[in-house]
Amino acid sequence: MTEQIQKIVTELPNLKDVTGVWAVADDRFAQGDAAFPADLGIALARMYGSSGQMWQYRSVFDHLLRLLATTPGPDNAVQALRLVCSAEIASRNLDRYTASLLASSHEATDLTAAFTGQASEELRACLVHELVLRGVVVEATPGIAEWATLPHWSHHPLGWLPLTLSDVEGCAELPSYGTRGSSHSMPYGPSESRELTVIANARVPSVEETTAQVTATAMAKAVANWAEESNGRIEARLFDLAEPLDVGSVPNALLALGLECLRGAGKKTDLSVAACPPAQVWRVLFAAASTGGAYNSGSYGAYGRLAAWQSMAALAGSPKGITASEVEARVRDCTWHVFGADTKWFEQVAWDIGLAALAPGHRHLAVLAATDTD
Repeated sequence: MTEQIQKIVTELPNLKDVTGVWAVADDRFAQGDAAFPADLGIALARMYGSSGQMWQYRSVFDHLLRLLATTPGPDNAVQALRLVCSAEIASRNLDRYTASLLASSHEATDLTAAFTGQASEELRACLVHELVLRGVVVEATPGIAEWATLPHWSHHPLGWLPLTLSDVEGCAELPSYGTRGSSHSMPYGPSESRELTVIANARVPSVEETTAQVTATAMAKAVANWAEESNGRIEARLFDLAEPLDVGSVPNALLALGLECLRGAGKKTDLSVAACPPAQVWRVLFAAASTGGAYNSGSYGAYGRLAAWQSMAALAGSPKGITASEVEARVRDCTWHVFGADTKWFEQVAWDIGLAALAPGHRHLAVLAATDTD
C-alpha cells in the first residue's frame, strides 16, 4: 500500500466531503494509472468493507468502480474486474451492478478478461445477458462464446434465458451510466396502443376469481422490488370467465372484477384502457424490474430480463417447466392491454402500471397493477 493510499484510508472516516478523494483518483487515472483506483478501492474495502453503512466508504468505492467500469478500454475493464473480484468485496448484488456498468461502456472484446481470468460465475452470467440486451452476439464473440455456450451453467437461473433477443424484447430501454450518476427512461403509460372505451350496457360474462398465491407471486415478479425495497404496492389477480370475452369489452370487464386499484373508476373517475403489442408490456415490466421503483435500483439488466419474462409467463398462463421459446409463443397468442385510472390506489407520481392479459379463447383474464411513490 502506497503512502498516499494509506493516508486516504486512515483519514476517510473523518471526512465531511469526499470529493477531494474523488479528485485524487481522477487525477491519477487521467495520468494513465488505471491501477490506482483499483488499489485504493481494495485497500478501503479491506479496512471498511464490513462496515458498509459508512457513507464515506460507499461514496468513494462507487466512484472508483464507475471510473473504471464506465471508461472504455481493456485495461480499465481489467482493473474494474480486479477491484470487484477481490475477496473483501465480492457480493451477488455487486456482480449484477458491475456487469451492467461494464456492458454499458465497453466493447465486448474488452470484457473477455471476465471469462478468461478471475471473475465469479455470477458476474459472468450477468455480463452475458447484459451484453445480449445490447445486441451483442455472444455466441460469436471469442473469449465469451466458449463460456456462454457450455452447458455447465444451465442450472443457473439466468441459464433459462436465450442468448439472443426475441422481437418481443428487442426494445429494451437501458440505463446510461457515468462517473457522476446514471439515467434511464420510465416507459409507464400507453404508447403504441389502440384506445378502448367502456361500452354502455355491454354484457360481461360472469366471473370467478381463481387467484392462487403462487400465481400472484409469479405474475408480480417484475414489480416485486417496488414493494420489497420501496413504497410500492401490487395487485395481481386471475379470473375465469363463463363465456368468451369480446376484446372490445375488456374495459367493462376490468370495472366488473372488483379490483382494488380501480375502486371508484368508471363513476367519477375515468378508466383508460388500450390494446397494445406484447413488446410494450415486456418493456414496461423490464423497466420495473431492472431499474426499480422510487427508492431502489432494481435488479439491473440480466435479472430484469428474467423477471420480465417470469411475469409475462405467469400472466399468459404458462405452465411450469416450459422453455423460453414456448413462453414467447404463449405470450404472442394472448391479447394484451395497458390500463390506468386516477383512483386513490394509484400514487399518480411516476411509477404506475396496469396490465391485463386475455388468454387465447378469451376465457381467462390476468391482471397486474403496481404503484410506487417517493
